[in-house]
Amino acid sequence: SGRTFSVLLKFSLPMLLSVAFQQLYNIVDSVIAGNFVSDMALGAIGASYPVTMIFMAVATGGSVGASVVVARLFGSKNYTYMKTAINTALVSFAAIAGVLTVIGCALCSPMLTLLGTPDDIFADSDIYLRVYVLGLLFLFIYNACNGIFTALGDSKTPLFFLIASSLGNIGLDLLFVLVFHWGIAGAAWATVIAQYMSGVGILWFFLLLRRVGKIQSDSPEKPKMFSSDALKQISRISVPSILQSSFVSVGNLFVQSLVNSFGSSVIGGYASAIKLNTFAITCFSTLSNSVSSFCAQNIGADKTDRIKTGVKSGMLMCLVIAIPFVVCFLLFGGTLVNLFATQANAEIIATGSKVLT
Repeated sequence: SGRTFSVLLKFSLPMLLSVAFQQLYNIVDSVIAGNFVSDMALGAIGASYPVTMIFMAVATGGSVGASVVVARLFGSKNYTYMKTAINTALVSFAAIAGVLTVIGCALCSPMLTLLGTPDDIFADSDIYLRVYVLGLLFLFIYNACNGIFTALGDSKTPLFFLIASSLGNIGLDLLFVLVFHWGIAGAAWATVIAQYMSGVGILWFFLLLRRVGKIQSDSPEKPKMFSSDALKQISRISVPSILQSSFVSVGNLFVQSLVNSFGSSVIGGYASAIKLNTFAITCFSTLSNSVSSFCAQNIGADKTDRIKTGVKSGMLMCLVIAIPFVVCFLLFGGTLVNLFATQANAEIIATGSKVLT
């Protein structure tokens, strides 16, 4: 209910802030590695980045499916089945994360070899990727809870936990890299611990306050812990979303294999630009997710007349956000890339600037 544009704007702003802090995870790792470890360390993180994006695509794509289904059930006030869908989403996300953790640990080195990662950064890339994979469970838990909260119209709670974990990530990066001198491994462990903080923290809040439990059920029947029917509904939305994101990520793997043939400095510059570009793209996808939740709730409430205005409002907000990114990348691309590396390595800055423009 309410004026469409103002409702979407108020709902989307915390989500956009969440994107900013979520992107800090990888950006801070690269900035600290490039400035306080070495330019090769920056390249090592960059070489593993496309692989981590595949895991992220599965987590965010699954979150979209859970969010849409829960939002539709919430809008239709089918609260008992909504709780079943939430339980199913949490169980499924945990199971998928477990499987991907095992697969990721087994295939880290083969994937980096397949990408043609240079020998001088291979060991560091392998360490970073292996440690990152260990945090997949927490990444998936956070995205599942984030999707559920946004489906219920609450985009602020996930933001608070993400702000805390992002600031923790920065502090741990500085501690592990500058004080303990753990290098790439320190940056990776800082990311994993920060993901643990956000994932476990939001799940603890979710369970402790029984956020969903406070919603009165519409029938005496108790919600199920798992439902194959609910999983089918979530998968119907999640699978296309995951595939869409994964195709882009897989495409980036092929590009990365070509970039790797030019050496660690070019890899570092390319990786810096890609992370900045990913930040922009994630803002657009986040706005799309807010529109999805808005439309799903109104479909459930049988207010289909609000959907068209919601889509138009979302497109307008995407356009407004796109303009500053275009201006910054075109005019200040070199300055932005310079944040990731020392001024001495002009090749990194030149490569990153070319990719951004």
